[in-house]
Amino acid sequence: MGTAAHILVGLVAAFHVYIMVLEMFLWERAPGRGLSGFDAEMARATAPLAANQGLYNGFLAAGLFWGLIAGDPTGYRAQIFFLICVTVAGVYGGITANRRILLVQALPGAVTLAAVLAAG
Repeated sequence: MGTAAHILVGLVAAFHVYIMVLEMFLWERAPGRGLSGFDAEMARATAPLAANQGLYNGFLAAGLFWGLIAGDPTGYRAQIFFLICVTVAGVYGGITANRRILLVQALPGAVTLAAVLAAG
């Protein structure tokens, strides 16, 4: 598979690790509150929900990293599956939660999926 596609998959995976850390561990601190825009009280109230959401982002990252290290055809198929998951989750989040999610999650997921498919 192409080097550019591998780099893009790694970047998407790293982004989801970053979001996982913000949602699971930093939600009530400045970085997490900056992501959500919540005040301290709302951040405290929503922390369990954010942690659950962060866990899902961690699973997306784990799947993408697995796709990078697994041999083909498993690695290739895992990348496609998890990039579809990233893109669908980004579209859903963009429609239901915040349009910004379309740009920061769905678009990179879709572009990376296209790169993986083109390189495959």
